[in-house]
Amino acid sequence: MLDWIIELDQQLFLALNHFRSDWMDPVMLFLSAKKVWIPLYLLIIGVIVYVQRKKAVVFVLFLVLSVVVADQITSGLMKPGFARYRPCHEPALSGQVLTPGKCGGKFGFASSHAANTFAVAAFMFFLFREKRTYRSLLFFWAAVISYSRIYLGVHYPLDILTGAVIGIGCGYLWHLIGMKTVQRLFPATTY
Repeated sequence: MLDWIIELDQQLFLALNHFRSDWMDPVMLFLSAKKVWIPLYLLIIGVIVYVQRKKAVVFVLFLVLSVVVADQITSGLMKPGFARYRPCHEPALSGQVLTPGKCGGKFGFASSHAANTFAVAAFMFFLFREKRTYRSLLFFWAAVISYSRIYLGVHYPLDILTGAVIGIGCGYLWHLIGMKTVQRLFPATTY
C-alpha cells in the first residue's frame, strides 16, 4: 500500500513539475524565497496591532509560535525522522526532475514552506472570521507558495499536503490558546 502511494505521489509530482514555461522559472524562484515575504509578514503584524490594540502582543506572540512549532515539526522532527529524499535528490527520478534553482537539503517530507504559510493563513483565518476576502487571499498565497516548491523540484505533493495539514493544525491550536490567554488577561473583553 505504501509503495502505491509513493508511486502515485512521484507520478503526480512529475506531471506538476513538468507543467511549466521558461518565464515562470524566475517567478517561482521569487515566490519561494523566504525574505520576499517579510513585507507581508510586517503587514499582517500591523493589521493585528491596528485591530486588536492592547491584545495585539498576545496574538502576535501566538502567531509566531504557530509558525515556529509548525516549522519544528516539519524540519526538526519529520524530515530527519522519515528521511524521504527530495525529488531533486531521489536516485529513482534522476534526470527527470526539472530544478531551475538549488535543490536544498537532502530530505523533504514534510514541507516547511507549506507548514509555515498555512500556519499563518489558518491563524489569521480564525482571528479575523468576519474578513472573508482577506482570509481567502492568505490561503491562496499559501497554496501558491506551496505549489512553487513542486514547480522548483524540491517537494512532492504529499510533502505539501502534509505540511499544509500541520500548518493549519498549528494555526488553529495556537489561535485557540491565544484566545484563552486574551480572555484571561482581558476578562472584560467579549468575542
